[in-house]
Amino acid sequence: MVKIVFALLLLLVAYFAFLFFVDYVKAAKEGRLEKTSFLSLGLVGFVTNFFDTLGIGSFAPTTALLKNFKLSEDRTIPGTLNASCTIPVAIEALIFITVIKVEPVTLFAMLAAATIGAIVGAGVVAKLDEKKIQVAMGTALVVVALIMLAQQLKLMPQGGEAIGLTGAKLIIAVVANFILGALMTLGIGLYAPCMALVFALGLSPKIAFPIMMGSCAFLMPAAAAKFVKEGAYDRKASMAITIFGTIGVFIAAYIVKELPLNILKWLVIVVIIYTSVMMFKSAAKGKKVAQQS
Repeated sequence: MVKIVFALLLLLVAYFAFLFFVDYVKAAKEGRLEKTSFLSLGLVGFVTNFFDTLGIGSFAPTTALLKNFKLSEDRTIPGTLNASCTIPVAIEALIFITVIKVEPVTLFAMLAAATIGAIVGAGVVAKLDEKKIQVAMGTALVVVALIMLAQQLKLMPQGGEAIGLTGAKLIIAVVANFILGALMTLGIGLYAPCMALVFALGLSPKIAFPIMMGSCAFLMPAAAAKFVKEGAYDRKASMAITIFGTIGVFIAAYIVKELPLNILKWLVIVVIIYTSVMMFKSAAKGKKVAQQS
């Protein structure tokens, strides 16, 4: 079963990578690439994917950096998050699925559910206008911040010993991961809510890593491919974050491996809340401009 998961993941990533690189090269030849700094975007990718590998999650921090340093348009951030993190997260998933043992049916069912949810969600998000995306992302960031806050304050279950699920718990896990997969296309990172889900169902805390990273790795190629086809993403940001983010993953996984992340998590929560407020303010400003014109 694990070998099947590996093969399917590699096929999905290869399909996305082909679409992504062809689209990037075409845009570069036609002079349609964004004007932002490739190096600045790459630094964002390195930092966020480095800490992503250690369990922080990359979507909310990447959103915060892109938004606050004006490195990408708000309208394209959901597509950029999915496209830019697809390859780095796939590498993370392959590493953790190999290292940590998960019951195959549980792993496969949750990965499939997240992927289907993402396909459904991406088709909707790619067609949303900027104001709706700003409101949706502002709301999503608040949700992530609240979940992370609850985890930091130990207000949520801390997990059990199980490495797999059966019966009603497996059904709950599949339905929940489908919803999380759909929400991820809006820019709400899957790590924090998926970790909360895994803990609540009594799975071992270690199981959260292959499940949440595997879920992201499977759903992101499918979702990202839709964003690429719609042109609803920032090409330069996605390429820079992909390249430097991959380097960050390997350094975190094989060299650093573990850091005291408690203080960093508090900082991330503050930054996420601030970015959420900025998203809502941008949406309100856009609405006011539209009413005046």
